Amino acid sequence: MSIPETIPIIGASWDDVLFVLFAVAMLGSALLVVTLRDIIRSGVAMIACFAALAGLYVLLGSPIMAATQVLVYIGAISILVLFAIMLTQTKSGPARLVFQTQWWAAAIAAVLLVVVLTAVVVSTDWGAGPPQESTTSDVARLLFDAYTLPFEAVSVLLLAAVIGGIFLAKRDPSGDEAGR
Repeated sequence: MSIPETIPIIGASWDDVLFVLFAVAMLGSALLVVTLRDIIRSGVAMIACFAALAGLYVLLGSPIMAATQVLVYIGAISILVLFAIMLTQTKSGPARLVFQTQWWAAAIAAVLLVVVLTAVVVSTDWGAGPPQESTTSDVARLLFDAYTLPFEAVSVLLLAAVIGGIFLAKRDPSGDEAGR
């Protein structure tokens, strides 16, 4: 039995429904990232946002970008951020957050951003043609031939972040380094 092209009850295509589901999940989890008081839950919401973005990449026909999103942002960056939060023992924010007193400035900035993005989307010529096909070996060759130095610089930066996290975790909480 094969899956039909459209959903029988509503008549919409599966791609459209999945796009709406991923977009709603991404926007909802992004709102949770900035509104939750518990920073651990905020980090988990960030992971959900990145996962929904990976789903959108799959829908766009770019499995390499989706895999990169999962490996780099979910597998490395988000987990590193969560470990740093857990190691520094700072799990909840203050009772009155700073951005809650400046909500009107954030709302104006958000409206301006929507206006600019709408202008860009409307003025862009979307009929540029199909995207170029690339294989995993093409990406690997480009990454390890043309972009070797930036690749190594990012790996050293991530190593420094891990060492910094270990240093913060082992630091004396009283701040007295002479007592060691």
